[in-house]
Amino acid sequence: MKLSDFVVSPAIIANLKATDRDGAIREMVVALADAGALPKAAVDPVIDALIKREKNGSTGFGKGVAVPHAKHALVKKMIGTVGRSEDGIDFASLDHQPVHTVFLLLSPLGDDESKRQQLTQQHLQAMNIIFTNLQEDAFRRFLRQSNTRQAIVELLEEFHQGK
Repeated sequence: MKLSDFVVSPAIIANLKATDRDGAIREMVVALADAGALPKAAVDPVIDALIKREKNGSTGFGKGVAVPHAKHALVKKMIGTVGRSEDGIDFASLDHQPVHTVFLLLSPLGDDESKRQQLTQQHLQAMNIIFTNLQEDAFRRFLRQSNTRQAIVELLEEFHQGK
């Protein structure tokens, strides 16, 4: 699995307009819906699930990055997007620094136990891929400097090729 397997390129936002955590989450979920990756009726319930997850513990893990994520019944397949904030957003990060890069990941729940286990494994694998890339200083730096959707798409592909 690679980032481009679940990151919906048309939903990538190179310059988030939002100035706070909840606004950034909303902007990114709406972008996924606008790109056709998420039903419009799912937007508000998915946003609510993501914000509830944030209230349980920030997904801002430091180094200018946050990875809000949730599993939801209205999500039909694993999808994600990337948002970049020039000024930074307060995600209540572990290091108390503003977040400049947001990776948002959504996964389906599954109808039965075996399907749920399979989908949970895929979700964990995707999270691992995101975190593995974000641990690399060069990846974070280049991502923060990428000020167009196309530049971010190319960076995601380039880092996969280099692995």
